[in-house]
Amino acid sequence: MIIGIGGCSNSGKSGLAEQINNFFTVKRVKVLCQDDFVKRRNFLTKINGHVNWELPSTIKFDEYLNAVKKASSKYDIVICEGLFAFWFEELNKLYDKRIFLNTGKKTFVKRKKKDLRWGKEPDWYIEHIWQSYLKYGTFKDTENLLILNAEQEIDLTEVISFINLDI
Repeated sequence: MIIGIGGCSNSGKSGLAEQINNFFTVKRVKVLCQDDFVKRRNFLTKINGHVNWELPSTIKFDEYLNAVKKASSKYDIVICEGLFAFWFEELNKLYDKRIFLNTGKKTFVKRKKKDLRWGKEPDWYIEHIWQSYLKYGTFKDTENLLILNAEQEIDLTEVISFINLDI
């Protein structure tokens, strides 16, 4: 089973992937985070002198897709999480389940301003992140899709119930 988890920055994608991973102790689970497949900085475009991480072209897509395919032959569950989880059509076709973490702009901005992993982001770039999410980060295919309100704590039992339909 291959599960795609998408949503805007700071919506809880990585945390949910980890919770699912920890739940299925009797299954072999592999989490593949798109952030681990980002091109090196010097290969990325800039916007106002700032590295533009918010484009699908920042992902080494062929490498990511190959990792997903390889993992799916070795693991019972492969979780693909990232901002562009539903952007790449070839990857989207592989998903058995899709989980979308829905967050409003106000919550996103509040969370992003507290997120200092890469330093403080300027307000204009936070707005750019949001606009890029609207353009590249939402879902296209509604088949086997669970939409969760990421503005509150995620109910893992709902997620597991959704996943367990085919396990």
